Order: sequence, then C-alpha cells, then structure tokens
Amino acid sequence: MTAPLHERIRADYEARILSGDLAPGDRLPTEAELVQAYGCSRMTVSRALSALAAAGLIDRRKRAGTFVARPRVHSMVLDIPDLAAEVADRGQTYAYRSLARGRCDAADADELAGAASGPLMRFDGLHLADGVPLAIEHRLVSIAAVPDIADSVSDGESPGSWLLRHVPWTEAESRISAAAASDADARHLHLPTGTACLCVDRRTWRGGEWVTVVRQLFPGDAYDLVARFGPGGGRDPI
Repeated sequence: MTAPLHERIRADYEARILSGDLAPGDRLPTEAELVQAYGCSRMTVSRALSALAAAGLIDRRKRAGTFVARPRVHSMVLDIPDLAAEVADRGQTYAYRSLARGRCDAADADELAGAASGPLMRFDGLHLADGVPLAIEHRLVSIAAVPDIADSVSDGESPGSWLLRHVPWTEAESRISAAAASDADARHLHLPTGTACLCVDRRTWRGGEWVTVVRQLFPGDAYDLVARFGPGGGRDPI
C-alpha cells in the first residue's frame, strides 16, 4: 500500500534532518514551495509539518518560517551542571561571552547576594551553543572562599566551569521557577522583553562556608531539567 502523501513528505524531511543534510537552524521551504514541489494541497503539507514539529524536529515560527530545531540541552536537577560539557556532549560548539565582571560588597549587590557577606566577585555572562544564546548568567563568588577567583578566570571562560574544576563543594541548593526576562536579559537572549524563561537559582557551600550563588535564565525552548530516581534512595526528590 502506498503511504499517504503527507507521510511521504514527513519521511523525506525527517530523513534529511536525521542524516545531517539539513542542519539545526536551516530553513525549510515555505508551505507554498512544498505544495508546488509535491503537487499537493496546503493541508497535506501542513499535516506533514505538524508531525515533524510534534516529533521535535522542526520549529514553526509565525511570519518567520520553518526551521530545523536545535538540540535541547538536558540537565540533571540533582546535580550541579557544567553547561560547557553539556553543550559539547550534544555535539554543539560551546562559548562563554563575558558581559561584565568586578569586585563588589554584599551590601552593594542586588537580591542575588541574599545573606552573603564580605567582598564578592561578580560575573555576568552569556552561554552560547553554536553561537545561539542558551542562558544568561549572573554569579557572585565569595572572595574569602576563593581568594584567587579574579585572577584565575579569564574573560572567555565560564566561572561555573572553573569552579567545578578547582573548588570542591559539599552542598548545593537549587530553586527552579519561571521568570519574565528583563529588558537587559531579553536583549542578550534575543527575546522580547517579558518572555517567560526558565530560571535556576543555585547556592553552593563547602562545609559551612558559602562559595557561590548563581542565577541562570534560559529561553523556555532551549533547556530541559531532568531528574531520574527511585524509592528507597535515602533522599526525598526536590
């Protein structure tokens, strides 16, 4: 039995995407162009594209067109993720762009500092995957806990990755919520102001010593937080 035409269109483009012939971010032909190429109705083309979108292979953007979807990055909720490693594991090119950095006191910092005290080092930066903004990060590091932080982290290096490699930690607390992107954050993430984003706030300690606090804001379609656990593991899910 011959497959319906919408299934053939879906299969054609699924094969091209999975083979790499169409790369993430590539634009697909318009519906009108597909109608002409396959000699079918617009409804048939729409059914094929809807199936590809449901499978997570394409993104259909109003007035912009249809594009091959970029891989979503997945992170374990109960761990401290290294975004550089996660992006590389997905076969993408990672980069960190420093937006601002400098010393400050907890009294001069915003609500991100919380109960922190003493001199701090602030890092504001952008994580990118294949040149596309993945997350904007606002981080404070205790200089008392990490005295050489200012001289050790280069402008093109993620401070979070450096901390994971050089500073042992014993406890972390994560809070996950939805947050509207501010004017400045939205501009760096290439989003409209007020867009709902995934917000991850995390505090990390070494023994009883506070080390770092970070707020990361992700576009909602770019990142997943994943946890897998079973009963009897000795800890409650968070």
